[in-house]
Amino acid sequence: MNVLAYLIPVSLGLGVLGLIAFVYTVKSRQYDDPEGDSRRILSDEWDDHPKPD
Repeated sequence: MNVLAYLIPVSLGLGVLGLIAFVYTVKSRQYDDPEGDSRRILSDEWDDHPKPD
């Protein structure tokens, strides 16, 4: 039962750390690219497979 006294604060701390990291990435606008994926999927410039010779 004593191990819960350590595990609960550690898990809450890791959760808060993850939340802070997520808020930081949202505030630094790392997820703002609504048009990029739709344009990249139609472009031949960034094709994953090389063209055969």
